[in-house]
Amino acid sequence: MLIKKIYKKILYAYKSDSKSYVKFLKKNGVIIGNNVTFYEPNTNYIDIQKGFLIKIGNNVEVTRGVTIITHDYSWSIYKKNYGEIIGSRENVEIGNNVFIGINSTIMPGVKIGDNVIIGANSVVTKDLNSNTVYCGNPAKEIKKIDDLYEVRKSAYKDEAVNMFITYFNRYNKIPPKEIFDEFFWLFEERNMNNLSHKFIEKMKLTGNFEETKKAFLGSKPLYNDYSDFCDFCLKKCNDDNAL
Repeated sequence: MLIKKIYKKILYAYKSDSKSYVKFLKKNGVIIGNNVTFYEPNTNYIDIQKGFLIKIGNNVEVTRGVTIITHDYSWSIYKKNYGEIIGSRENVEIGNNVFIGINSTIMPGVKIGDNVIIGANSVVTKDLNSNTVYCGNPAKEIKKIDDLYEVRKSAYKDEAVNMFITYFNRYNKIPPKEIFDEFFWLFEERNMNNLSHKFIEKMKLTGNFEETKKAFLGSKPLYNDYSDFCDFCLKKCNDDNAL
């Protein structure tokens, strides 16, 4: 693991990891808040020609292939035709608690509100309102965050069951509990002392551990324990195979 990190550092330099890239961007004038993560910084392009034009808030997740630009060099065509230099530079501002999906592009002059999800391959050409989900080229409103929350609440159990069945059919054995690190809410006892390190680390994501801990302890699991969850999934698997 150490050798791999050293290799990435040599190969990608300041783009070897999120922490190094954030430091580099700040050095070049970009304003960046707390808990900002670039998951694959070597694939990102953040326009630092005039870095001070970009402001990124707290708890922003930037995924693979995301581009943020503040300039438009198409004025070179006008220069060729008319001889004039008519520059183009605009600010980009990203609010707090924003997720930017894979291969999305944030265009110049855009202001993104708080609590925004931007779907994969989106092109953001206009301001995005807070508490909203956007997707497409150009990015358009899909639904409100609260609506998506309710959709996810009703769907994530089925996705966990499907993941169990897929694993079981592939390997012909019960999957290890730890692979359900995004679904442990379904079956884990509400006791922090018995919670695995991997699940606790998942709870620490986005920097609001205490709030997540309170929500966890204040809720009830859908299943009695992991064995109960497995029994449900196995029954579902057998029922499906019997069809």
